[in-house]
Amino acid sequence: MKLSEVLIKPILTEKANAQQEKLRRYAFKVAKNANKLEIKKAIEGFYGVTVTNVNTAVVPGKNKSRFTKAGVISGRKPSYKKAFVTISEGESIDLYSSI
Repeated sequence: MKLSEVLIKPILTEKANAQQEKLRRYAFKVAKNANKLEIKKAIEGFYGVTVTNVNTAVVPGKNKSRFTKAGVISGRKPSYKKAFVTISEGESIDLYSSI
């Protein structure tokens, strides 16, 4: 698996931003079949930082429904994998430079 295929996008929420400031922990949406070693290698190669810890979680898909003129439209959001990456002290990742 290529490094560009492992990382999908960073997760930019209030909770993720609080963890970045306090714990140097960054959240990323990653490929479902990526393991912790591949994620570590991709982060270190892409951002040039030293990764100390990688935690992963698979977020289950949820049923969603919406009321429209045509009636109720119901569908399903897909499941995805999150990676919480802790980097070594003194380093940081600038996620907002590419926006």
